[in-house]
Amino acid sequence: MDSRIVMVCLLLTVFPLTEGLGVDPRCRCSGTESKRIGRLIESVELFPPNLHCKETEIIATLKNTGKEICLDTTAPWVKKVIEKIMARYVHYIVSAVSSVSVV
Repeated sequence: MDSRIVMVCLLLTVFPLTEGLGVDPRCRCSGTESKRIGRLIESVELFPPNLHCKETEIIATLKNTGKEICLDTTAPWVKKVIEKIMARYVHYIVSAVSSVSVV
């Protein structure tokens, strides 16, 4: 009986902590899309593995509907999308660092 009370108290303290930090205690994607939908995508968000989800998750928002779809990270066209995102990110970082002047 005492161990149940301890467990409930522990859960009640852990869940508010993760919620306050903006951490979802599970994976965002329950299924993924592997079909080519590149022209329908408005934006893409990449979520690296974390304590609550061991998978990299890529969520695309569709242009016309605003619907969010999880993309299959193993699909060849999705890998190309990731490469483009990473290339833009690296270019942005390099240009930001180049514009900083040292006094």
